[in-house]
Amino acid sequence: MASLRSQTGLSAAVANKENDKAKVVAGKAALQPRRVAKAPMAARAVLGEIANKAAPRPALGPSRKPVLPTKPQALKKPVAAKKETEVVNKEVEAVAEEEEEEKTEETAPEVKAKEEETAAEAEALPEGIPDVDTADFGNTQLCSEYARSIYAYLRQLEAGLVIKKDFLRGCSINARMRGVVVDWLIEVHTQFKMLQETLYITIYMLDRYLQVEGLTMKKSQLQLVGVTAMFIASKVEEMYAPEITDFVYITDGAYTVEEIKATELKMLQSLNFNVSRPLPLHFLRRNSKAGDVDMQQHGVAKFVMEVCLTEYDLAHHPPSLIAAAALLLSLRVLQPETPLASAWSSTLSYYSTYTARQLIPLVQRMAAAVVKALDTKAPFKAVTLKYKAKKYLGVSDFPELRGEVMEKLARKEAGM
Repeated sequence: MASLRSQTGLSAAVANKENDKAKVVAGKAALQPRRVAKAPMAARAVLGEIANKAAPRPALGPSRKPVLPTKPQALKKPVAAKKETEVVNKEVEAVAEEEEEEKTEETAPEVKAKEEETAAEAEALPEGIPDVDTADFGNTQLCSEYARSIYAYLRQLEAGLVIKKDFLRGCSINARMRGVVVDWLIEVHTQFKMLQETLYITIYMLDRYLQVEGLTMKKSQLQLVGVTAMFIASKVEEMYAPEITDFVYITDGAYTVEEIKATELKMLQSLNFNVSRPLPLHFLRRNSKAGDVDMQQHGVAKFVMEVCLTEYDLAHHPPSLIAAAALLLSLRVLQPETPLASAWSSTLSYYSTYTARQLIPLVQRMAAAVVKALDTKAPFKAVTLKYKAKKYLGVSDFPELRGEVMEKLARKEAGM
């Protein structure tokens, strides 16, 4: 019995070993790559044959065709939602049709008439005020249709670029030092024969820089700042600006090219590269056109404005006010029998936006500056000498500038 059990266990062990060997052989066979039988290559056609085409690819068997997924059935919209959508669409179409009908009612002539009426209302002048730009409609260079808009824009710019009153307070530089440098700059400007705009921009940049950096400036730098301001202004306005070496020469070698360049960079950064603003000349030309003044009246007004450049007390006034007051002073002096209120017409009041009452205090202050400039002991004589030239009509030699009317205005006498 024991021998039978041992034989049975032995046979079972042998059977298990054979099964294990069969599994190992089967696993190795599964790991080995399958060998695919190569199809026999099709014979290539002869090169000389025209129809040398590749053999057609065999069609895919039914088992290799991909099975496409079936499309899901569309969801059916509820009937109530569909009816609501149709109602909304009909309402939108109805509104669109009404708008189209309204548009078609206004024809092209009516629209044009409305536009012309609106433009006429915007450009309507007060009663009795002539349109001074009518004669220039044929000259495209004068932009007469935009003239009033341009000057209104200049007034807006002027309001944002102001010189503060007493801007030298607390500085080591005083009003007399500024006057000396400005008088010298007027001489340099005359010697270089530059444009009038260049001079006004120079003085504006000088005052703006003193307003910003005056507390940290030294007295020895004032002339350097002045000549650098003129150097920048000439590059802005002049067609042929002087060389930087010319400005070194005009200072008698007191400053070098490198110093002027360094000061130029510092000034531009301090002024945020804002090197211009509306000038008194711009407004004077407009006022002279509105008042239909002659060359002498215009020339005297220019002389008065340049005299005011050296006056520290007048530096803070806006350019449009300076131009209007200078012209009123010129009209009053050259017309001795006409009082100030009558010399400034309603047309000048409209186009300058200043009344005679607003201008009289500044006119009296300007008259005092002119009397001081024409004095033989005047500290600043550059403007007086400049306007003796024939180019400027010899304005500074006019006897009216030394007459009784000017003296009374300078003394602020009543009834003028």
